[in-house]
Amino acid sequence: MISESLSFLAVELNKFLNQKLGATTDARLVLGNIAKAADGDQGQNSLVNRTVLSLINIEEDKVAKVRENYRKTDTSVLYKNPPLYVNIYILLAANMNTYSDSLRMITLIMQFFQSNSFFTPLTHPSLDSRILQLHADLFSLNFEQINHIWSTLGGKYMPSVMYKVRQLTVEDEDAVATEGKLIETIITETSSIHR
Repeated sequence: MISESLSFLAVELNKFLNQKLGATTDARLVLGNIAKAADGDQGQNSLVNRTVLSLINIEEDKVAKVRENYRKTDTSVLYKNPPLYVNIYILLAANMNTYSDSLRMITLIMQFFQSNSFFTPLTHPSLDSRILQLHADLFSLNFEQINHIWSTLGGKYMPSVMYKVRQLTVEDEDAVATEGKLIETIITETSSIHR
């Protein structure tokens, strides 16, 4: 679900950028590893003069954690491990030729998420139907965290913004531990005691 979610966001962001900056055949925003652009890898031409969307972190969403290990269908009960809910942190870094273009791209990305922070298959039919919802929140970093991220990526700082995308569900639909029949009737026996 992570790849499908990030690909969806990249497509939606490119649509928005084309509306704001005029249509183009080249993608203005690409899904990629910003560390490849940051270290000056010449093989990564697709990241030059682009904004790069990169996955930075994955965390379990413990608040949404489901404890139930069963799911009821019309005819049976399926026993399986509960789904894993995760939040992902994405970094959008503007690797543009000029600094002013980089700042403009970051501003447009922030405008996009300000007006489109919640995505469902109902509101966005191009979203994979297995993804129930995506919710993007601006994630503010302090100077120490920014320094740590960019030094870990091994490159120079680029104008960037980070978002926390909430509630992806990770589940293996085929991994059913056992299956049972529904309880349809309950029979109780009572005995009477005579004195």
